[in-house]
Amino acid sequence: MATVKVHQAHALGATGAKAKLADFESLLERYRVKLAWKGDTAAIQGVGVGGDVVVRDDAVDVTVKLGLLAKAAGVDAGRLEASIVKRLKASFED
Repeated sequence: MATVKVHQAHALGATGAKAKLADFESLLERYRVKLAWKGDTAAIQGVGVGGDVVVRDDAVDVTVKLGLLAKAAGVDAGRLEASIVKRLKASFED
């Protein structure tokens, strides 16, 4: 199982960071992946993928675990990591 980890620093506090993640969450929904929030942590839930998003006062950490179905569908961990980095950066640049 491949694991992708992305760290995005910010200076917004946890509440502000969660607000910025709305666009990122909408993007995930296009791929039938959802975030199930419990406080400042969200479980990533989708077919062939799992993981979590942890929001802290100074950073957001995203961990995605690719299962066998994702690998069989041709999901490349390196490309996925680059896409997450790009999307998070765009979300926090506003």
